[in-house]
Amino acid sequence: MEEWWWLRRVSLTVVALVFMTPEASAHPDQGEKVLEEKVRQLMDWTKRDRVMRMNTAAFNHFVLEKPRNYSVIAMFTAFQRFRSCEPCKLAVEEFQILAGSWQFSSAFSNKVFFAMLDFDESPEVFKMLQVKGGPIVLHLPAESQFTADDIYNFQVRDISVQHMFTWADARTGRWMVNFTTRQPIHVHYPFKLGISLTLIGGLVCVLKWTRTFIFSKNFWAVLALCFVILMSSGRMWIHIRGAPFAESKTHTGQTYYIQDMYFLQYVAEMYIISLFYMCITLGMVLLSTAATSRMNIRRRKIMSMTGMCLVVIFFNWLLSLFRLKYRVYPFRSLMD
Repeated sequence: MEEWWWLRRVSLTVVALVFMTPEASAHPDQGEKVLEEKVRQLMDWTKRDRVMRMNTAAFNHFVLEKPRNYSVIAMFTAFQRFRSCEPCKLAVEEFQILAGSWQFSSAFSNKVFFAMLDFDESPEVFKMLQVKGGPIVLHLPAESQFTADDIYNFQVRDISVQHMFTWADARTGRWMVNFTTRQPIHVHYPFKLGISLTLIGGLVCVLKWTRTFIFSKNFWAVLALCFVILMSSGRMWIHIRGAPFAESKTHTGQTYYIQDMYFLQYVAEMYIISLFYMCITLGMVLLSTAATSRMNIRRRKIMSMTGMCLVVIFFNWLLSLFRLKYRVYPFRSLMD
């Protein structure tokens, strides 16, 4: 495995040296104007996005074409939904922190820029540089030659902003000196703590006013059903994996709320499944109540028909959803 890694480093180094060989400009004044315009565009781009999402044309113009007096630290990823590149998500988060820390530091200058390229958006660049996997970070120097040390591969290095900073600081010629990383402020846990304290306070107030609901079988039955529906719909899996609410496709801009792979799930999908379970449960409760209650026959028929419709409709939708995610699911719904 180590021999294969060194072979990849050598191939990347050779390719980068071929494509990044300095070219003499026939018109020095025109080259200076082109350089000034490129730096100005990159600075404006960086102000909007700390990590510039480049396509093939932008990468060729700003990185490969001369003149260039700045270094580019580029991350190569595979972010499309069908790639399922979990390390890419973690690496991009740390890379974003690194770029944001550089942008808001006192050492910030127009000598170092951060960029990101996706395999499905810029396959030509991946093929040209022989980048066959992700995530990987390349330092593309302005003046010095590209070497094997300019490759930061997460398969053999830690996915950590501190390690990336140490590597980037060494590779950029100490342009990032006196630069410290800025970790984002997370309000998730304080928000959860506030919600928990509010619920506890409300429960204490309710207990102070009345205690009858504690002995209510219906209250505990509803509470238990809510817990079972929440857990069976994938809430714990969502919490452990940190799944997104939904996902947008880059090329079309279409938003997906249901993951088509059976081993993945979105937060929105969890809510949809919870709604199906709730409606099926409500239908079963109505059918049970209509069969055992002593109310008049007309109301019992209405409850039976309503319960039957809820069970049939939402159970069929649930089967259709399972077949959408798992093509070999053995059961079919009435809508298939």
